[in-house]
Amino acid sequence: MTAELGLVLGLLGLAVLLFLLGRPRMDAVALLMLLALPLSGVLTLPEALTGFSDPSVLLVAALFVIGEGLVRTGIARRLGDWLVRSAGGSDTRLVVLLMASVALLGSVMSSTGVVALFIPVALRAAARLRLAPAQVMMPLSVAALISGMLTLVATAPNLVVDAELRRDGGPGFGFFSLTPFGLPILALGILYMLAARRFLGGAAAPEGARGGRPSLARLVADYGLDGRAH
Repeated sequence: MTAELGLVLGLLGLAVLLFLLGRPRMDAVALLMLLALPLSGVLTLPEALTGFSDPSVLLVAALFVIGEGLVRTGIARRLGDWLVRSAGGSDTRLVVLLMASVALLGSVMSSTGVVALFIPVALRAAARLRLAPAQVMMPLSVAALISGMLTLVATAPNLVVDAELRRDGGPGFGFFSLTPFGLPILALGILYMLAARRFLGGAAAPEGARGGRPSLARLVADYGLDGRAH
């Protein structure tokens, strides 16, 4: 093992430890590692900063702006309201519409942001239909994961691979190159969750019930989701 390799592995281990401790914040840890690599001589300063000029990084940053715009303009909230209305009293329809909506939004914005956006919507719908939270939370998570297979910009690894292909002189991917593969997987995921969700917990407790587990209303309040549970 060379000295540089040992130093890089040591910095990586330190970063993982700081991430686990949660102090300082994750973004601060990332910036510290960005400074440590050029200061230690492993990378030059231009090499350490070259990622900020990568089109993939800029595109991911732009997607966060688009996602916040969907939230602030009320489009995402209206989609959530439409979801609850359209589901009516059918839990099967709720799961199908929830997964399709999450996958649709997740294909053009951060899947993490989509999950955060739909958590209060899913909890509210689960409470209305007397479902266990897991029966809507798991389909929500699965749909967010599958959304990364629908378009080029749906997840950062797609952009990284596309950038490397273009850098090597290849044609790269088109925006919808992955869609023919992602749509069948989404359909299979929906069918699987419709069959498997019955094993994801029992009936939901009443909103005001007392017991060992917190109610849905308490979870919404504890996680500061009151303003988004419309």
